[in-house]
Amino acid sequence: MRSNFRRHASAPKVQSTAENGGSGLVDSLNHHVDEHTALLHRTFQNSNGEPFYKDERPWVRWPSRFGYLTWQTLTSNPVNFLLVFVPLGIAFGAVHYKPTVVFILNFLAIIPLASLLSFATEELSVKLGQTLGGLMNATFGNAVELIVSIVALKNGEIRIVQASMLGSVLSNILLVLGCCFLAGGIKHTQQKFNETVASTMSSLMAVSTASLIIPATLYAAMGTSNSKDTKDDNILVLSHGTAIILLILYGLYLFFQLKTHAHLFDEEAGNNDSEGEEHEGQILGPWAAGVALLIVTVMVAVCAEYLVDSIDSIVETAHVSRTFIGLILLPIVGNAAEHVTAVVVAMKDKMDLAIGVAIGSSMQIALLVTPFLVILGWIIDQPMTLHFEIFETVVFFLAVLVTNYLISDGLSNYLEGAMLLGMYIIIGEFSV
Repeated sequence: MRSNFRRHASAPKVQSTAENGGSGLVDSLNHHVDEHTALLHRTFQNSNGEPFYKDERPWVRWPSRFGYLTWQTLTSNPVNFLLVFVPLGIAFGAVHYKPTVVFILNFLAIIPLASLLSFATEELSVKLGQTLGGLMNATFGNAVELIVSIVALKNGEIRIVQASMLGSVLSNILLVLGCCFLAGGIKHTQQKFNETVASTMSSLMAVSTASLIIPATLYAAMGTSNSKDTKDDNILVLSHGTAIILLILYGLYLFFQLKTHAHLFDEEAGNNDSEGEEHEGQILGPWAAGVALLIVTVMVAVCAEYLVDSIDSIVETAHVSRTFIGLILLPIVGNAAEHVTAVVVAMKDKMDLAIGVAIGSSMQIALLVTPFLVILGWIIDQPMTLHFEIFETVVFFLAVLVTNYLISDGLSNYLEGAMLLGMYIIIGEFSV
């Protein structure tokens, strides 16, 4: 974006050659270009030739800088044009308009807010260095899903929370990864990625799968000899202990990634930066990124509140299940911008980065966000457990199993992408 801005700000002159015979036409064109360029420069620069946001006068510099940073932020992602739905969603929700309209407006509003949240997080994490930056990305990488789930958990919508968490994982490892393999495979016959890093992530995903299968199996093994309340109480206690273990495992993974085995991930980052592209993260300073992060987080929380409050009416009027809303719709909202980013980098043959976005985000949901919600439910006295429905547990196991098989060789192609997308569509059909 910044390079495009610079290119448009300085239009090239038409070169005069012997072939035009020194005609006055070329001189006239060059004169017109000079006038046009000078007009553009005068529009965005002061009399000294400096941009207004670098002017020495504070009353000129600060408003200009605010406008400049705002423009750069809003144009950071194409989906940000959907920001027009943010005030509409909040306004219609505040006046208690039709729940269906409120749901759709806030659904569309959260998509660009998720993009801005990701942008602000990346800007801030660059300034904090590798270790703190990694922690920032781990905390805010799935902030939209976390905020929506916290609102739903506060309202006692346990099924929505569970389906949303599982849906986020499936969306990343099936939909996002499938689109990456398919789009990259169409442009490149076969693509390679770091199988060691991918294997580490997939192994942790397998552990998180076991944390869901074991509670479901235990609940079924208790049989009819115990009352439902007794079984629920036992599962709740075990879920609290399991959530703590999963959080510890995720902490160890961060230590593994940032300290003891950082060379594996440094090599991955080096491969992705080998083309010499301009590094991002130089637009907003720490304070500006922090303020943007705070404002966007508040807006997401407000839109999420109205979105969750309208779910009951959507279920009744649109005749869709809560499982479909949590499993398919809500994850798409939170991950739309991330999906686009992953596909774009896959088409550029940067599969290590695409794998990191897809599987890394899934791992954060499974090992960080979901256990955190279980602990939060414990604190606010909501029975959030790791005992998911049988359908959801089986689907999660099969999705992780298939994904682990496909990434085990460190190679990908469009057929593997089609397999993942086909599985995601099948799951969506049966969850309606």
